[in-house]
Amino acid sequence: MSDVAVATEGQASGPGLTQVERVVDTFIAPSKTFNDILRNRSWWLPFLLIVVISWGVTLAVTSQVGWERVVENQIQASPKQQDALASLTPEQRAARVHGMSIGYKYTSYAFPVLVLLFSAIAALGLWATFNFGLGARTTFGEMFCLWMYCGLPKLIIGLLTILMLYVGGNAESYDLKNPVGTNLGYYFPDAGAGLKAALGFFDIIGIWSLILLILGTSIVAKVSRGKAAAAIIGWWVLILIISAAAAAAFN
Repeated sequence: MSDVAVATEGQASGPGLTQVERVVDTFIAPSKTFNDILRNRSWWLPFLLIVVISWGVTLAVTSQVGWERVVENQIQASPKQQDALASLTPEQRAARVHGMSIGYKYTSYAFPVLVLLFSAIAALGLWATFNFGLGARTTFGEMFCLWMYCGLPKLIIGLLTILMLYVGGNAESYDLKNPVGTNLGYYFPDAGAGLKAALGFFDIIGIWSLILLILGTSIVAKVSRGKAAAAIIGWWVLILIISAAAAAAFN
């Protein structure tokens, strides 16, 4: 059986899936969703879920933690930020923290827009990788839609964050960047910034999404799963290295 035949095995030949079916199947029968993307590149329902859950997290943080506490926790985790604020008077420091808290709050509300921007960049990178690097014939729209669906498991982190905050989470230890223990970095709070960032990539939810992306790109781009895995894991390793280096340099 050829690579293309393997990649497209199970492609739906009957009526297409509804938007709700596509979301559900992403978790229980992802091949059905990914084959259906070849029929319909609609991604509005995953985005709607992102809006609802991300704003739910924002409201939970606002009521249960407070944005100035969020900022203080981030400062405590960053020696360079501590050094930058050490020379300020108490009044200047309070004003700086207040300004940062406002920025964090409104950035959190704007998170869905940032997701769209990042998703567009990621989809463009995947489209270029598969079309020019692997000789596939896919479209930017298919890759963008695929990226949105493959990110659905990450909404579980948002739901866990909301649950944790409302059932007794500790505001003093809340980490906006790593709120729940789904990754190794969460369990090494005293690790260096670079190592902690690298460990954060070993996340059970993130790896789930990575596996979905390998399966999805093999179907949508019609390449073997081996080639899809090489491309996706290659990007994953590169981004891990860049993120760890940036965290070490700026934190």
